[in-house]
Amino acid sequence: MRNLRTWMALAAVGGFLAVAFGAFAAHGIADPKAQGWMHTGATYAFMHTLAVFAAAFVVSQGGRRARFAPPLFLAGTVIFSGSLFAMALGAPRWFGAITPIGGTLFLVGWAVLAWAALQIDKPQA
Repeated sequence: MRNLRTWMALAAVGGFLAVAFGAFAAHGIADPKAQGWMHTGATYAFMHTLAVFAAAFVVSQGGRRARFAPPLFLAGTVIFSGSLFAMALGAPRWFGAITPIGGTLFLVGWAVLAWAALQIDKPQA
């Protein structure tokens, strides 16, 4: 559970940053395309911050495999949202080519979370 607490603390920091980037998108960026990238990045960052807490809940209910989901969600956030934030702040557009890697990490994290949820209420080997 100690490692899970670390992931939850990192998720809380990610939630803070998601709100900050979302506010910056709404109030500090004039370019509509850049605003859209920031909004999308902040939305996905916030959703996956909550997913880390969902993973902690699944672990607490006996779905031990869910402990593998937080690093996938958080790495996905850094890559997916981070690449969108970077482009919105002036990085070259080719930087968006790495965005799907983050999206893939999100998908794998959700698959792991579903797999872990199926473990709940099964006798442990």
